[in-house]
Amino acid sequence: MQELRATLDHHARRYYDYDDPEIPDADYDRLLAELRHLEDAHPDLAEPDSPTRRVGGIPNPIFAPVVHTTPMMSLHNAFDLVELKAWEERVQRRLGGRVVGGYTGEPKFDGLAISVRYQQGRMVQAATRGDGRIGEDVTGNVATISDIPHRFGPDAPATLEVRGEVYLSLPAFEALNQRRQARAEKPYVNPRNAAAGSLRQKDPAVTAERGLSFWCYQLGAVSGELRLTSHIETLRWLASLGFPVNEHAVRLDDLAAVEAYVVDFEARRHDFDYELDGVVVKVDDVDLQAELGADAKAPRWAIAYKLPPEERTTTLLDIEVSIGPSGRATPFARLAPVFVGGVTVTTATLHNEDQVAAKDVRPGDTVIVRRAGDVIPEVVGPVSANRPDGSVRWVFPRCCPVCDEELRRDEGAAATFCVNFYCPRQVRGRIEHFASRMAMDIEFLGEKNIDRFVTEGLLRDVADLYRLDFDAIAALEGFGDVSVANLRSAIEASRSRPLNRLLFGLRIPEIGQANARLLASSFGTMDRIIDADEAELADVDGFGPVIAAAVGTWFGDRRARRLIDRLRAAGLRMEADSVAVEEPGAPQTLAGKAVVVTGTLAGFSRQEARSAVVARGGKSPGSVSSRTFALIAGTDPGAAKVNKAAEAGVPVIDESGFGQLLETGELPG
Repeated sequence: MQELRATLDHHARRYYDYDDPEIPDADYDRLLAELRHLEDAHPDLAEPDSPTRRVGGIPNPIFAPVVHTTPMMSLHNAFDLVELKAWEERVQRRLGGRVVGGYTGEPKFDGLAISVRYQQGRMVQAATRGDGRIGEDVTGNVATISDIPHRFGPDAPATLEVRGEVYLSLPAFEALNQRRQARAEKPYVNPRNAAAGSLRQKDPAVTAERGLSFWCYQLGAVSGELRLTSHIETLRWLASLGFPVNEHAVRLDDLAAVEAYVVDFEARRHDFDYELDGVVVKVDDVDLQAELGADAKAPRWAIAYKLPPEERTTTLLDIEVSIGPSGRATPFARLAPVFVGGVTVTTATLHNEDQVAAKDVRPGDTVIVRRAGDVIPEVVGPVSANRPDGSVRWVFPRCCPVCDEELRRDEGAAATFCVNFYCPRQVRGRIEHFASRMAMDIEFLGEKNIDRFVTEGLLRDVADLYRLDFDAIAALEGFGDVSVANLRSAIEASRSRPLNRLLFGLRIPEIGQANARLLASSFGTMDRIIDADEAELADVDGFGPVIAAAVGTWFGDRRARRLIDRLRAAGLRMEADSVAVEEPGAPQTLAGKAVVVTGTLAGFSRQEARSAVVARGGKSPGSVSSRTFALIAGTDPGAAKVNKAAEAGVPVIDESGFGQLLETGELPG
C-alpha cells in the first residue's frame, strides 16, 4: 500500500503539476482502484491523505491561491454497466428506496476543470480546481477564451460561480503541435495536457493563441434567490446567459435510458472534434442531490462512466520487421497482451525506422500503447522511468528477415524496402491481394493455401494461378476431390472479371478501386492504357501528374509487361465492361481522340456517353485540356469545363452533334 501511494503520488505530480504524464489515465485508474480495494480490506492501514481521498493536484505556487467557497470535487468511476447499476442501487438505498425519477447524461470531457466567478454580471476571477479546496488564479488566461462571456445581463445573481472544463479541440491541438514542431519544440502528448499547459502560461498572450475552448457543466456558489429544481434546468439557464453548454447533455428517465446513452456514446466517441473519455451521469433533481450529499472525495449523486481506455501500458517484448507485398519493410512491436480500445492487443505498428529512432523504444521497455476506434494499434512511446538497466537502442536490420536479401532505403525517403522482387513474403502478399474479394475474388484460395503453394514452389506470381498443377495440389495433405474442384472452379471464374478488377488486383501504385474504375472507363482496354503517355493519363478525371507518372512508370516496366502478356495468354479479360459487353465491334471512329462529356444528355447517362466514346477507340477524361478533341455539353453543363474549352479553343457541341461525332468521327459542320 505504501508503494502504491508513492507511485500514485509520483504520477499525480507528473499529471497535475507538470502536464507531462508518464502513464495513461487508465493505468492510473487501475492503480487507484487497487489501492482503494486494499484500503477497504485493511481499513486500519488506510491513511487520511491517501490518493484515494484526494482531489486533483497541489496548486502551483507561481499562481496566486484561490480558496473555493464550495469544494471542487472529483467523481467516482464506473468501468462497466454492472458498476453503473451498483451505483444506482446505492443511491436508492440512501433515499430509502424512493424512485430517483430521472438522470442527466453528459459527455465527460478530457480537459482541465475550472471555476469562473462573476460579480454583478462581470467576470472577476477564474481558478483551476487544484486540490479541490485551493486552486490557482488563472483569471488573465481564462479571459482570453472566447467561449467564456466576460459580462451578462442585469438579471443575473449578484454573485455567480460557473464551473466547467477548458479543453483543446482536436483541430486546434493538431495546429498547435504543427507550430511547435516547426519551431523545433517538443509536441504535446495529447489535447488534455496541451490545454493544461496552455492555461498555466505566465503570459496570457501565449494562452490566447492556443485556441482553447470551454464547456459549462455546473453551478458553484450563488447569492440571492435562484430556484432551479433540476440539473438539466440549470444547464438551460446557464445557456440562456451565454455560457456554452454541450448539446449532448440530456435528461434520461431511468437507468435503461442511461445505459442506452452510454452505449451510444461509446459507439460515437470519435465523431466529435474534441476528446472525451466517458459519460457523467447525475441525479437530475437538485433536492435529491442535496439529500444524497458527498463523501470525502466526490458527490454521491453523480458518477463518471469511463469508456474503454484507448491508451494503456504494457511490456514491449521485441521489435520485428514485416515485409509487405510491395517489399516495404515495416517495424512492429511484439507486446505482452493488453486490453486497450476494446480489444486485446499483442502487436502494434512502429511505422518506420525514423519513428523507432524518434520514440527510442527498446525491447524490454514499458511502453504506452494507443488504439482509437478502428485505428491500427501503435506504440506512443516508452515510460523511460521504468527502462531496465543495460538497455540499448534498437537498430534497423540491413537484410530482409524473410529472404536475407538487402534492405534498401533511398536518400530522402522514409520507407525501407526489400529489393528482392521474388522474396516469398512479397510474392504471397501480391497473390493475396490479387485473389481478394474486391480484386479477382478467387474463393477457396485464402492466405494459408497461398502460403503453402508458395512454399511448395507452385506459385511465384499471380499468373501462375492460371497454370496451377492441380494434380500436385490433390497430393497435398488436406486436399480432396471436392476442395480441388472448388478451387479450380473459382480460379476459372476469375478469368472473366472486368478490367477495373484486374487493374486493382495488380497493385499498380496509386491505383485503388476508384482509380481502377476511372482508368478502365477512360481507356476501355488494357492496350490503350499501356500505349497512353503521361499527358493522356493525367487527363483522367482526378489523376493529375503524380498519379500519371506512377502508372506510366509501372506499365513501362518490362516485368509488368511480361506479367500482362501471361495473363492475356491465360484468357483474362483485358477490356472494360462497357467495351466488351455494350458495343462489341463498334467502329473505331474516335481512335486517339479525347472527348469530354458534361451536363445531362437525353439519350445517354454520363457513363453511357463516356463508354460510347471509349467503345469507338477514343478516351473520355473528366477534364478539358488543349488536347481535348471536343466537349459534349448537355443541359446544365459544368461552367468550369465550358470556360476551359473556350480558353483552349476546344469545340463545344450538343447532343445531336454528339450522335454525328460517334458515327463519323467528325465534328458537325
